[in-house]
Amino acid sequence: MNLFEAALKLNGFPIAEAKRKLAEIQQIESEKYGKYIENARKEIVEYHLKNNPFYKNFVGNANISAWENIPIMTKSELQIPLEQRLSKGFSKNNVYINKTSGSSGTPFIFAKDKFCHALTWTVILDCFGNLGIDFNSTLQARFYGIPLDFKGYYKERTKDFFSSRHRFPVFDLSDRNLEKILEVFKRKKFHYINGYTSVIALFAKFLAREDMVLKEICPTLKYCIVTSEMLFDADRVLMETVFGVPVINEYGASELDLIAFTNSENLFVANSETLFLEILDKNDRPVSLGNPGRIIITSLYNKAHPMIRYDIGDSGVLDEESTHKKPILKKLIGRTNDVAKLPSGKTVPGLTFYYVTKSIIENDGNVKEFVIEQIAMNIFKIKYTSIKELSVAEKIKIEKAVFEYLENDLEIIFERVEVLKRMPSGKLKQFVSLVSG
Repeated sequence: MNLFEAALKLNGFPIAEAKRKLAEIQQIESEKYGKYIENARKEIVEYHLKNNPFYKNFVGNANISAWENIPIMTKSELQIPLEQRLSKGFSKNNVYINKTSGSSGTPFIFAKDKFCHALTWTVILDCFGNLGIDFNSTLQARFYGIPLDFKGYYKERTKDFFSSRHRFPVFDLSDRNLEKILEVFKRKKFHYINGYTSVIALFAKFLAREDMVLKEICPTLKYCIVTSEMLFDADRVLMETVFGVPVINEYGASELDLIAFTNSENLFVANSETLFLEILDKNDRPVSLGNPGRIIITSLYNKAHPMIRYDIGDSGVLDEESTHKKPILKKLIGRTNDVAKLPSGKTVPGLTFYYVTKSIIENDGNVKEFVIEQIAMNIFKIKYTSIKELSVAEKIKIEKAVFEYLENDLEIIFERVEVLKRMPSGKLKQFVSLVSG
């Protein structure tokens, strides 16, 4: 067992048991895989109906003899205190707890039992391992943000240490800082890049302007793995050109698992091992393969918290060649972010607000949805729906977070509204810049 897996085990996650379970699932023959999915989803529904009062109340009197009759779960329905959503036998002391990023505009706190979370990491390790990536030894160039509070900051730095990662700051993407990042690539033997799509695309555009190919500067580089946002074809082509390595697309959600990952055949394969993915129309009916619809996902192993027929807020298309064992995402629609340009000249990705909005995601579920608009170089408007208006103290806390992650002397406007305008897909875009250029 390597250092990374040892750290998971030390924190109470049964990684060895999870690896055995994943191997067992992967050995199921294709013709028997439909039955495996059917049994697994039936078992998780029955478990939560028996052990989770929240889910039993949520299902109510629905006739669930057929899978299609099970109600669709939305993010807004999970915005109640976590304690009210946990299954019997689980508490905050014996589960993994985290917060969604709020990138959809609808944040909430979630939990996984420790075996489920170990399975999550096992799936990730397996997908990366198929690319020859070992979290214990292959060096990652990490283009992510980082919490700036003491506890959050050092927690991420500790994870970076155990995962062989060098983290680059993404809260300032000016050419000056991109040049500093480039200098690090000249010194370190990075095996792969991993991070937010929009951030890595900005780095790629910088390299294109400088007429550079990254692999010529860093010969050990093998892959670029992008996540959290839409990967457009034009950006993929640019990245592969200026990086000189294949681009791998990763699609995941912290409250669920790794959802899809580009395999060695360049197919965007959905996770059918620990998740069940459906594509439904606006009337909650399954669409045929090749047609677009809402992505609905069931977590097959989370006993601490029900994530059953969960509407993640994205849309997509399953390829006509998809099978139960190998569902292929032909197209993923959603998850785009603008960048913010600040008076000082800094450029920051829209996902910077992932870290800012951590300060307004509270367990009481007061803030239901929010979007952030940049209406001038120095003016940001936070529009939100809530049970009650944010207090003066809460607004000050948010302002301090904005100043800390972006820069001082910005004007923050708060606007409480009844309803937020959504994108045509039905998804909320968490951040949008209305500033030209």
